[in-house]
Amino acid sequence: MLPVRAFGGGAVVLLALALWLPSSASAASANTAALQSALKALHLYRGFVDGVHGPLTRAAIIRFQRRRNLIVDGIAGPQTRRALGRRGRPPLGRRVMRLGHRGWDVAALQFLLQRRGFGPGAADGIFGRLTRAAVLRAQRSAGIAVDGLAGPATIRSLRGRGSRTTTVSSGRFLRPVPGRIGDGFGAPRAGGRTHQGVDFPVGYGTRVGAAAPGTTIFAARNYGGYGNLVVIQHPLGYTTWYAHLATITSWVGERVRGGTRIGYVGSTGYSTGPHLHFEIRRYNTPVNPVPLLSSSVAARKRREARGRATECQGRERALRAPRGSSWIAREKLCR
Repeated sequence: MLPVRAFGGGAVVLLALALWLPSSASAASANTAALQSALKALHLYRGFVDGVHGPLTRAAIIRFQRRRNLIVDGIAGPQTRRALGRRGRPPLGRRVMRLGHRGWDVAALQFLLQRRGFGPGAADGIFGRLTRAAVLRAQRSAGIAVDGLAGPATIRSLRGRGSRTTTVSSGRFLRPVPGRIGDGFGAPRAGGRTHQGVDFPVGYGTRVGAAAPGTTIFAARNYGGYGNLVVIQHPLGYTTWYAHLATITSWVGERVRGGTRIGYVGSTGYSTGPHLHFEIRRYNTPVNPVPLLSSSVAARKRREARGRATECQGRERALRAPRGSSWIAREKLCR
């Protein structure tokens, strides 16, 4: 895939998408993404749910076929699809998808929504509230009936070409706050866990800016340690996560530009002091943000931090998310 350059506010905000090495966006398949989603749910696939049928996908198919005593050929044919059960059916387009539906077609729909930058942040095959909100955004953008039901017209609009997936030259994400990076990606945490993002040790109340153009898909409290959290969906499957905020100023459905204010630094969730925990995810798999960050800063006003703040020290008290909460509200920071 070629990288993306997105425009907003009269300034060029650059997205470095060089991590996706296989060919181009046109090589990605919604059916392959649905297959990857099913295999990932079975803990057999560890790559991106990116719709690209590469060596990791084939190896996961082979593991599944061996587990189920099927013909081992690395091809997800009818027999393999049947063995996946509800995760392998129904095919995309067989039914009009709605809230509460699950299956292969829902995962394929979610992949198409992510690729076009509408959400819902992950392809898990469950048509929940985040997926319905993403469908509504896609329908409004396409100028078709806005009903939250994913039928033929919605699928056609997502499969068509649009400006949201324009591929041009390479670039970077903006830094959401000024200053140095503290704990980096992969830093050790208590209990053998590792850090899934980077921390910016800036002071309480520092303004936080969106790292690139996109749509806010979550802006609320997370019960898994992120505290007050904003998640922004970008095209081609990227999301950015901004955690431990003192105040959230963005809202679900807001179309942000690079530098749009989304909140202020705080110390909510599993945090020992004010800092910004920042993640970049590719089809919901955390990746190291550092190679993707430019020297440009989305929010320049900075307040100095006092002392060293960190997270996930092994003494966190588990919080129960309200019934019906989205998967993002339940996502765990300390894994």
